Amino acid sequence: EVDGNDLREMNPTHLRAHIALVSQEPILFDRSIRDNILYGLPPGSVSEAEVHEVAQRANIHKFVMELPEGYNTRAGEKGVQLSGGQKQRIAIARALIRNPKILLLDEATSALDTESEKVVQEALDKASEGRTCIVVAHRLSTVVNANCIMVVQGGKIVEKGTHNELMQAKGVYWELTQKQTTAKE
Repeated sequence: EVDGNDLREMNPTHLRAHIALVSQEPILFDRSIRDNILYGLPPGSVSEAEVHEVAQRANIHKFVMELPEGYNTRAGEKGVQLSGGQKQRIAIARALIRNPKILLLDEATSALDTESEKVVQEALDKASEGRTCIVVAHRLSTVVNANCIMVVQGGKIVEKGTHNELMQAKGVYWELTQKQTTAKE
């Protein structure tokens, strides 16, 4: 059930139109950065100002504007011209341009170095505003600010709550945070 609606009774096409995905390894095409952001949308359905606005929210606009050809710069095959963090931020802009009600983030920062993760996480935090976000993550820093965290173990939800509630419970989530903190030291 979502917002009081039984998912089994919803039109799948309608449901898909309200969902956007940012995956661990976003797919970019050997097209312009603009085309990669607009991928899948009808031509002319989005203004240049809207492209710039979502790129700003995704923390990629400044970088793109510093490129010699700006939004006309080709990403290269599979985005080879760009770093992992830059590809992720373009994928976030692609998701945001659709203005989804539900944003799925599947390990969206797991392949990034610490500095790139920080910038992408800031973009994801902005992208989350005003919509439901479902975040799949092993890096707990990604979910610390979530309204509700569900810990899945063996395919079942074993804990549910805010970061603070789960830390106080000293259960599975707490153990995971301890392991990740120890691994960083």
